[in-house]
Amino acid sequence: MPRDEYQRQLRRLREDVLEMSDRVCERLEQALAALETQDENLATAVITGDHAINERYLEIEQACIELVALQQPVATDLRVVAASFKIITDLERIADLAVNLAEYARRAERRRYADVDIGYIGERVVEMVEAAMAAYAADDAAGARDVATEDDEIDRRCESASEFVVRDLLETELEAEIGLTPDALSDEVSRMLLTIRDLERVGDHAVNIAARTLYMVENDDELIY
Repeated sequence: MPRDEYQRQLRRLREDVLEMSDRVCERLEQALAALETQDENLATAVITGDHAINERYLEIEQACIELVALQQPVATDLRVVAASFKIITDLERIADLAVNLAEYARRAERRRYADVDIGYIGERVVEMVEAAMAAYAADDAAGARDVATEDDEIDRRCESASEFVVRDLLETELEAEIGLTPDALSDEVSRMLLTIRDLERVGDHAVNIAARTLYMVENDDELIY
């Protein structure tokens, strides 16, 4: 039956989006582990694995296009397809940020800013992505709104961490025991600030996913703008 096939395609689309999110979260967790342990092999695996994420994105994008072109969904079904397309875009960008983190892991020293709790912030943003995807899977509008609320705390932590790094750079004179040249110190500061920025962006993409989920479920665009 044509209608049965249409519903099967919609279910498959959502399953594929969730499967992609599992892959992306795994890559993100691996990048964070590489950053924490300075594991170059793990970092390289994240970087080289990004091609597979990009390929999956293109496959799901094509499925969205075909559903719109061939099935002409309306109302709720159209919102499902549109939200799914936007969500895989955010997932692909999160995967790109995981690659950035893996690149930093291959070069980072983490001697000077060991007290900046990147691991905790990283765990929280992974949880945000997972919560946003759980809301998408369950049509959970309240869960989507909770993700947006959580982002306020991540923003505060990232701002505090960035201020700590900048303040330390401005106040601290180079000491012999640090063992860093001015250029090396500048590189370490840049990497730390970029790491904090990229983790904050992961949180922002989680909010985008939550926003599209809320729109899909309730036709409510309050988190989009």
